[in-house]
Amino acid sequence: MRKPFPVPISILGILAAIAAALAASALHAPLSAQQAAYGPPDTTTDSTSRGAGLDLTVGHWGIGVGNVRRVNGLRLNYRDRGPFVVNGVNATIWLPHDPALGVVNGIALGLPATGARTIRGLALGIVGAGADEVMDGVAIAPAGVGSGGGLHGVILAGIGGGTGGDISGVALGGIGVGSGKGLTGVMAGGVGAGTGGDATGILIGGIGTGAGGALHGIGIGGVGVGAGGDVKGLLVGGVGAGAGGSFTGIGVGGIGIGAGGDFTGLAVAGVGVGAGRRFQGIAIAGVGAGSGEFLKGLAIAGGAVGAPRLEGVALATAAGADEAKGIFIAPAYFRINDGGSLTGFSLSAFNHIKGAQHGLSIAIFNYARELHGVQIGVLNYAGNNRGGLKLLPVVNAHLP
Repeated sequence: MRKPFPVPISILGILAAIAAALAASALHAPLSAQQAAYGPPDTTTDSTSRGAGLDLTVGHWGIGVGNVRRVNGLRLNYRDRGPFVVNGVNATIWLPHDPALGVVNGIALGLPATGARTIRGLALGIVGAGADEVMDGVAIAPAGVGSGGGLHGVILAGIGGGTGGDISGVALGGIGVGSGKGLTGVMAGGVGAGTGGDATGILIGGIGTGAGGALHGIGIGGVGVGAGGDVKGLLVGGVGAGAGGSFTGIGVGGIGIGAGGDFTGLAVAGVGVGAGRRFQGIAIAGVGAGSGEFLKGLAIAGGAVGAPRLEGVALATAAGADEAKGIFIAPAYFRINDGGSLTGFSLSAFNHIKGAQHGLSIAIFNYARELHGVQIGVLNYAGNNRGGLKLLPVVNAHLP
């Protein structure tokens, strides 16, 4: 009986078979689609124009060693130079010469590093992997992964990963991850993570994370997190969190949380909460909460709450506004500025209404330049009452 011929099976052989099969299915696409993805067909026939190397392919199918220009299968090289297209496995020892002109559709394997102009599929580098333009698929390297144009898919880098373009998918870096243009997906770095553009998804940085543009999703930073534009979602910063534009959602900062524009939602900070324009929602601060135009909702602060206009409920040691509507409890001091008004209820040691009061105030000393309601306290002053009725103990009133 004839003995079967032994067939050695290698990891590269398996990878090449898988990658070549994937590439073969893509090659059945219309010609225009193939050329868009893989470049124009290689019509060269002489060994010089096809690159310096050992070409063992038949009709470009098979194995190429060195700078073989087109291989559907397995290509091995020390360091790539010039243009080439590999549909299968491209295994190299080092990054390509600059500029990188190759295209790999399948698996780019670096022993220890690999790269190309464009990589679509799987990039594996013992040290690193990179693409001058775009990397689509999965990239894994203990040191770093990078591209000049974009990273799309799953990026796992032991030290760091980055691109001058955008990241869409999942990018994880032991130290840091970044993109120049934007993020859609998940980005996390042991130290920091950030993008120069807009971010939609999840940003996590051990120390800090941020987006130069807008952030829609979740941002978490061990020290700080922020966005230069608007934020919609959740921001959590061990020290601070903020948005250069408006904020809609939940913001938590160990020391402070704020927005340069409007803030709508829940803000919690150990020291301060603030909004450059309008705040609507719930503000809880260890020291103070305020806004540049109005604060509407519930504001709780260990120190003070203030805004040109307050609406809702405020609980703080001291509180003040030009106009206030609602319930205000400020054990130390409550103030309405010149020409302003209070509509509602205030409880404080000193209610200092330098405008009009509409409603009820309770204090040790109540002062209202113009009273339209009731004062209860040790002493009560109503500037619009007649003669001896201006200053009264216990109760004072001015009713229509």
